[in-house]
Amino acid sequence: MTHRFGLLTPSSNTTQEPEFFAALPSDVTLHTGRVAYRDITPAEQDRCVLELESESRKLADAEVDCLVFAATAPTLAKGKGYDRELIRRMEDAAGRPATTAATAFVEALTLLGAKRVSIGAPWSKTMDAPMVAFMQASGFEVVHSEVVGFVASIELGRADPEGAYELGLRTDRPEADAIIMPGGNWRCMGVVERLEQKLGKPVICNNAVSLWAGLRLLKRRDSIAGHGVLLREHLRGEDT
Repeated sequence: MTHRFGLLTPSSNTTQEPEFFAALPSDVTLHTGRVAYRDITPAEQDRCVLELESESRKLADAEVDCLVFAATAPTLAKGKGYDRELIRRMEDAAGRPATTAATAFVEALTLLGAKRVSIGAPWSKTMDAPMVAFMQASGFEVVHSEVVGFVASIELGRADPEGAYELGLRTDRPEADAIIMPGGNWRCMGVVERLEQKLGKPVICNNAVSLWAGLRLLKRRDSIAGHGVLLREHLRGEDT
């Protein structure tokens, strides 16, 4: 059965569409809406959700089977429960099941049994504080966080994936059960497998976890290799 995957992405994002398209099973097609978002700042987070309903309705016109707002920072900007509020807005507008990147991180870590996490993020310290607070409020212990300092989203999309790999290595702590790497315009999916092999623990990046969450809404049972344990082993059986 062919499925239609609805992606809501920031307007400045140049990474999600190619990464999602490359990883999706051949019988799942990708359909994208864009919300206005140029810089990785609190003001832009507030601006981008103003278009949530209009873009969700447009994707509904394509009769997508799910919607994923695949941006971490905007979907946790106002603390625990904000992601659920955004999901309700998307579902009310589109009449389709929906989720967010922030929701997906919590669900994935819960499924994996991870209690303690290290966060490696591309953005600034200002943007890091809400992420740490959200994870802690969601029941996880944040043992460490690292940031790179990107503000212009378009520049993040041009960054070498090797920088993400190196950040993942710096972020790890022995007591961390998993590494999480938010940032939807960051080309991380291609280095997750290497990081997991090197560190011996799950590495959950924004685009892989958002893809995983959407496929779970579709009740898919695929095994998608090359992007870490989550997509390879946790779209099957009772995990769906």
